[in-house]
Amino acid sequence: MYILGWDIDFGHLEAVNLISSTVYSEKQIGYLAVTLLFHENSDLVRLVVNSTKKDLDDMNEINNCLALHAIANIGGREMAESLATDVHRLLISPTSKSFVKKKAALTLLRLFRKHPDVIPVTDWADRIIGLMDEYDLGVALSVTTLVLTLAQSFPVEYGGCYEKAVNRMKRTLVDRDYSLDYIYYKVPTPWLQVKCLRLLQYYPPPEDPKLREDISELLQIIITNSQDAPKNVQHSNAQNAVLFEAINVAIHLDSNSTICAQAAALLGRFISSKETNVRYLGLETMAHLAACVDSLEPIKRHQETILMSLRDKDISVRRRGLDLLYSMCDTSNAKIIVSELLRYLQVADYAMREEMVLKIAILAEKFATAYSWYVDIILQLISTAGEQVGEEVWFRVVQIVTNNDELQEYAAKTVLNYLGSPQYNETMVKVGGYILGEFGHLIANYPGCSPIEQFNAVHSKFNLCSLQTRALLLTTYVKFINLFPEIKGQVLSVFNQYRYVLDSELQQRACEYLAISTMPTDDMLQTVCEEMPPFPERESTLLLKLNQKHGDTEDKRVWVIGGKEANMERQEGLKRIASMRMSSVDSAGGNGSPTIVNTPLASTPLAITSTATLSVEPDLLQLGDMTLTDSPVLNQAIVRQPRAASIPVIPTNLPLAQGYELGFNRLQCFKEGVLYEDGQIQLSIKTEYHGSQGRIGLYISNKTPFPMTNVFLQIPPHAQLNIQPQQPEDTSNTIGPQSQTQRLIQVECVDVYSSAPDLFCTYTLNGPPEFIHLKLPVVLTKFQEPIEAMDGANFFKRWGQLGGPPRESQIIFKSEGGPIQLPIADAVLRGYRFGLLQGVDPNPNNFVGAGVVDAGTTGGKVGVLLRLEPNLEQNMYRLTIRSPNELVSDHVRALLERTLMYGA
Repeated sequence: MYILGWDIDFGHLEAVNLISSTVYSEKQIGYLAVTLLFHENSDLVRLVVNSTKKDLDDMNEINNCLALHAIANIGGREMAESLATDVHRLLISPTSKSFVKKKAALTLLRLFRKHPDVIPVTDWADRIIGLMDEYDLGVALSVTTLVLTLAQSFPVEYGGCYEKAVNRMKRTLVDRDYSLDYIYYKVPTPWLQVKCLRLLQYYPPPEDPKLREDISELLQIIITNSQDAPKNVQHSNAQNAVLFEAINVAIHLDSNSTICAQAAALLGRFISSKETNVRYLGLETMAHLAACVDSLEPIKRHQETILMSLRDKDISVRRRGLDLLYSMCDTSNAKIIVSELLRYLQVADYAMREEMVLKIAILAEKFATAYSWYVDIILQLISTAGEQVGEEVWFRVVQIVTNNDELQEYAAKTVLNYLGSPQYNETMVKVGGYILGEFGHLIANYPGCSPIEQFNAVHSKFNLCSLQTRALLLTTYVKFINLFPEIKGQVLSVFNQYRYVLDSELQQRACEYLAISTMPTDDMLQTVCEEMPPFPERESTLLLKLNQKHGDTEDKRVWVIGGKEANMERQEGLKRIASMRMSSVDSAGGNGSPTIVNTPLASTPLAITSTATLSVEPDLLQLGDMTLTDSPVLNQAIVRQPRAASIPVIPTNLPLAQGYELGFNRLQCFKEGVLYEDGQIQLSIKTEYHGSQGRIGLYISNKTPFPMTNVFLQIPPHAQLNIQPQQPEDTSNTIGPQSQTQRLIQVECVDVYSSAPDLFCTYTLNGPPEFIHLKLPVVLTKFQEPIEAMDGANFFKRWGQLGGPPRESQIIFKSEGGPIQLPIADAVLRGYRFGLLQGVDPNPNNFVGAGVVDAGTTGGKVGVLLRLEPNLEQNMYRLTIRSPNELVSDHVRALLERTLMYGA
């Protein structure tokens, strides 16, 4: 029944009882049932823990294996906390059989991947690394798989695995020390070779010349062995798996070595192979070579073959071909590659188009030799890709055109030609609206580019556009009035028409622009429509967007798609690891305890200074001076240098802390409570919000009997929130045993948003730094003011004006947290800062609410209306949210749905 997908609510206790049996067949059936019926959050898991622990301690290897299977399959936090030590003991015990050690290593790997925060793997580093020398190759393979994962998270602590991996490779390839059982189609232990070679890539090239010589010898042996013609497909697969990983190691060590020259010739043969897997691996490895090598000439010899890979029948090969073209592009071949990519874009799969658009835009900007070529390529890209062109692409085009005077006239003329075509492309309309509104006067005297022709070209697409684009075009029209007074009458008629639309944004713009345009003098109009100043130079957001798309899989990438410049940051990270390893070794030699070197992070905002006066509002949280003000001080954080302790590097790619959802979800509708807690630290918050501004008191408690040092917070920038942490001068970065400290945070909402800000916390407690990644529960409804003084007539009038989708977001869902309780639903809605209107709905069980979200200077004030209709018999809700902003409707609905479904 379970396998067929039915929920089973019987037989659980019987399965638990069978585990305790002394009869093997009964114990086996019990463990099988437990692994099928239980999951990590099952309430009955704790009943299994004691029996499982007893079987782990048993001298019977079969019982050990059954228990390890159950732990790996269920893998809950409670099992990890209670049994990880026993699993580790089985792994390192000299009396454990080989097959038990193999299962113990893989079970430990499973627990670490699920709950990395509860497994003390740094304390076990030396014992686990030592097992890589096991004579049994099965144990060595399982342990190497475990070390490969642990070294990615703790490269310094597991630095000793580097020499172990090299020695294991020497024993396999040079000494031929392996069992015949582990030869796979004439290739000795290919899985172990691949994992050892991959492990070497997570560390910088060794300084020891003997070690470098050994690695070079091993790589040469692998390349020489690959010259043998494969006997069959299996032999080819095993041989190529080792070969490609060896080439990656050679590139990692020295991309300009003779081995890499040999590899480049081999790769040229592989990318022309008839076998799909070989073509795929060849293109991927060549992209790695292009990302690291100084000269691209050996790769350019195969440019025609690489371009042909875009037409391959397999989409994965096409993706790797695109990556390679992007990495090998430079000023000499940019026009050929970009033109070919644009041609292919017309027939490319939709799954690839968005990534292709980003790469074409980046290449066009990076290698443009003439402004006209850049404009032609980007506008052709927008015309071809259509919906696949993201906001960041046309934002970047506007920024570049605005900042380059030589580009403006040509861009205006070219975009007007595109707007004159019958084809509709909303992104092109946005670009055209902005460029013509700013620079249309530069072409007004050319044939076919008169003011009225510019206006007609833009306005012909007006009714086809979304509300957001129409708002942008209204701004273009008011600029036309300032630039071309002769078409004022035609533009004013559009403003008059849109004074009465339902959308508040369009209505407000039309009314304001009409008022400004009809003033007795043009002073105000000229002031409002002054030419845009050049944008400040900043890193292209296109690169950031592209890097987000190349997310890491289980094994982290050791290089990124792109040229050598794109990989400089990774190389610097490897150098830091090398220096940290050397420091650890030196310190261990001096006093027996390794130390971690902390690199200062100058961009971390520690505190701000403020000259604002005290708020006249009562300090409800007793947080001291957390005055909220519109002063520029709020937007400019004055970063002070650390006084005593150096600030550790906080890696912002950390996964979110296990169990962070509990505090984060609860505090979305509560003002104070525990945000996160584990065995060492507790973070609690108290909050207060008014309008678009808020203040947060963050309390950090040390739960241990030892002092907690180097306590630092980091909040990455958020596009729609101004977040300013404060740290007074007298605040220490050390928290005493069983003590607490406080940090203050000011928040200002400047636009509508849906993603909560990140919070990173680091501290040191008798060892290396600990890092915690959380989410601050600063959701959009925190900036909502409840409305309670509204009668039924007004509510339903506004409700009807907003209409249905897309301004309406509705969902019907079941309450998963138990029977619906109306007082709890009432408390949840009030917690999300909705004013509940009494007597509006004829059904007394239904809830009707209203509020106004203050989204700051950019987002403005957005009214939100709510109806919640509980069905007590079916234990279901129907939730409907309406607001003028569809993003607000969808986001508020999602927040309320989760809390009402599962509880706060």
